[in-house]
Amino acid sequence: MRTDLFDFDLPPESIALRPVEPRESARLLVVRPGDGLDDYTVRDLPDLLRAGDQLVVNDTKVIAAQLAGRRVGGATEPRIDVTLIKRVDGSRWQALVRPARKLAEGDVVRFGNEGRVCLLGNLDATVEAKGEAGEITLSFAFHGPVLDQAIADLGAPPLPPYIASRRAPDEKDVGDYQTMFAKHEGAVAAPTAGLHFTPALEAALQARGIGVQRLTLHVGAGTFLPVKTDDTADHKMHAEWGTISAETARTLNEARAKGGRIVAVGSTAMRLLESAADENGTIQPFTGETAIFITPGYRFRAVDVMMTNFHLPRSTLFMLVSAFSGLETMQAAYAHAIEKGYRFYSYGDACLLFADTGHAA
Repeated sequence: MRTDLFDFDLPPESIALRPVEPRESARLLVVRPGDGLDDYTVRDLPDLLRAGDQLVVNDTKVIAAQLAGRRVGGATEPRIDVTLIKRVDGSRWQALVRPARKLAEGDVVRFGNEGRVCLLGNLDATVEAKGEAGEITLSFAFHGPVLDQAIADLGAPPLPPYIASRRAPDEKDVGDYQTMFAKHEGAVAAPTAGLHFTPALEAALQARGIGVQRLTLHVGAGTFLPVKTDDTADHKMHAEWGTISAETARTLNEARAKGGRIVAVGSTAMRLLESAADENGTIQPFTGETAIFITPGYRFRAVDVMMTNFHLPRSTLFMLVSAFSGLETMQAAYAHAIEKGYRFYSYGDACLLFADTGHAA
C-alpha cells in the first residue's frame, strides 16, 4: 500500500510530554467499526470488557539505554551520544550513535559521569562494526550482569525523540517510563499501552473475572521510526526478541475456547501473539525473534480486542491499528481524538479497538 495513506497532521500541542496522574485517569477512546466512537477513561476498562476476557500485557523492562561518552585515544575527544537498540550477546550491543561520522571501526568510546561511580568510574566500548544510518556494533569492556549494572549506573531513560527533543530526561522519567509489569530487562522503549495500568486497575479487572496474562517482547528503537519508503512492501522491520510460555499459551487458548476474548495491551503484545498463532488461531509457546509487519489486508488470528496509545503518522504502528479496525475507521478516530484534545504518543491517552469483522479471523 502507499505509505502516504497513513499520514495525518498532528498539532504539536497534542503530544504529551508527561503522563497524567494517576495513570488510569488517562482518556480512553473506544472504537467499534461501524458502531461509532465513545469517550471514556482507562479506569472504565473493567466495564468495557466482560468476564472471561484475557488481557495480555508485555512485562519487558526498559533499560537505561541512553549513554553519553567521548571518543578517546585521538587528538580530539568529541562527544558521542549512544542509544542502545539490541543486545547481540553478553558484551556486545547494536546501537545508534550521533555523530556517526566521528567514529570509525576500532575507535574506543568512554562513558562516564562525574559523581556517579561505575566500577572504576568509566565504561569503555570499542566500535566493532559500522552500518548504515548511524548504526554501529559496540563491544564493551564488561560482560553479562556487570555490564548490565554499568549501563544502569551510567545510562538515562531512552525517551522517544518527540519528547527528548523538547525536554531532557529526568529522574521522574525513571518511574514514569516503566510499566507496573516490568520484570525482564531488555527493552529500549516502553510498551506504552501498559503505562496506564495500576494495581488498583488490575484488581478491578480481576474482580470482574477478567484475566491479566503476561508475555515478554523486548521493544526496539525501530518502534519510533516512520516508514520512509513510498510503498509499505519495501519497508524492512527491525526484529525483536520475545517469549510466550506454554502456561500462558494454554491459558489463552482455553479462555478463547470458552468464549473469552484475547485483548492485546499494546502493539508489542499484538505482534507477538500473532507471531505465535497458527492458522487456526491457536497460540503456541514461542521463544525467538519476530519481524512481523502488519498492514491492512492481514488476517488476524489470535487477537479480538486491542488497547493501545495513539501513534505517529506513517508509522508501522498506525498501519497495524488500521489493519485491525480499518483505515477509514482509524482516520476518523484520530481526527476525533485531535478535535477532542486527546493526548498523543508514549505519555498520552489510549484507545480500545474492536476488530473490523471484515479483517479479523
